[in-house]
Amino acid sequence: MQRQQQKKTEIKWKCLLANCIHEVLSTRNGWRETDRDDWDFIWADKDWIRMHFDECRAGLPPTTRVNHFRNHYELTRKDHMVKNLKRMVNNLRREDRASEAAMYDFFPTTYALPMEYGVFVEDYKRQSDKPIWIAKPIGKAQGRGIFLFTDLKDVKLWKKAAENRGNPKQDDDDDVENYVVQKYIEKPLLVGGKKFDLRIYVLVTGYMPLTIWLYRQGFARFSAFRFSGNKGTLKDTHLHLTNVAVQKTAPGYDREAGCKWFIDCLKRYLLSLHDKETVDKSFYEIQMLIIRTLLAVQKSMMHDKHCFELYGYDVMLDSDLKPWLIEVNASPSLTADTPSDHEFKCGMLDDLLDVIDIEEKRTGDETQVGGFDQIYQGGYVTPVKSSVQSYLGCYNNRVQVKARAQREYIRSKNHSK
Repeated sequence: MQRQQQKKTEIKWKCLLANCIHEVLSTRNGWRETDRDDWDFIWADKDWIRMHFDECRAGLPPTTRVNHFRNHYELTRKDHMVKNLKRMVNNLRREDRASEAAMYDFFPTTYALPMEYGVFVEDYKRQSDKPIWIAKPIGKAQGRGIFLFTDLKDVKLWKKAAENRGNPKQDDDDDVENYVVQKYIEKPLLVGGKKFDLRIYVLVTGYMPLTIWLYRQGFARFSAFRFSGNKGTLKDTHLHLTNVAVQKTAPGYDREAGCKWFIDCLKRYLLSLHDKETVDKSFYEIQMLIIRTLLAVQKSMMHDKHCFELYGYDVMLDSDLKPWLIEVNASPSLTADTPSDHEFKCGMLDDLLDVIDIEEKRTGDETQVGGFDQIYQGGYVTPVKSSVQSYLGCYNNRVQVKARAQREYIRSKNHSK
């Protein structure tokens, strides 16, 4: 795709999704939608990246931006994520950095089926208390295909597939979907007796150097029912899975109220129960979990100056406020369920475009843009003159920050005339 670089006063954009991002792009000053291939910015789905990006990237001007890295799946596919995390731990141990390796204790014991079925069975048989396991298809989202189990007979399909691996006479009908099985977090933190997980938004603008922006706001996603760890409830997905897509199908679901709670509300609730140091430590551990996960995949990622990625991190707190990484999404839902959800997502996406900065308004020295805080750029970025180590869950002063940045941009333009 050969074309002349557009003036920064007019940004041509293309969007393949009809949700909040399309709305934000439509209302952004100086941006104009195009249905041709002369775009400066595209928000595409993962299939488009796989099928079309390589053929067009050679003709892209330097300022053009695309919303996925080509091999985003190194982090966002469940089996690849765990593979990279385990490899990072092993590499650190080989380099006599055992204390750093010990910091990667934030993901549950996980095995890929059918590939690691034999290793999984060995571990399973060593467990005297017969814990609960959760099985997830590696390539599905929104809770589809997930089930909980305690008995090996519930995963016997993968036993047969493991036994037939490498057998050229294997019937295609014997193929099974690839899954991961994880130890279930049996003592999650509860609010009002209900289980929840956290959806946190992380923007990576490059892997060389690794540059990470963490959004201050996010939300907790609740189950509509009081939690029970009783093994007789394992088939009740509404009780155990907090995905909004699952909860929407629950009896009595209130579409106007939804099942979310903003993270700043959750943090204030936790501060009413625990001392500030304990809560701040938990939220800082979430931030470090994010950084360490991205460091684990950095060498595997195909860096491209045109690419960025908005990741949706799913994290769960246990009863000790320890964070656990559940999974990372390359296409977090940008559809709004409620008016407050709509306001939040549109604001976050508008801030994302300010970070990407196709208009070239930024100085490049900013550590906060809208509600995004830079937490890593080739090294850790430490908050200045702050009583907290992480701004996650803190007051989101995006409106004030955005207004101040606009004033500074106008002042610099006037000064350069």
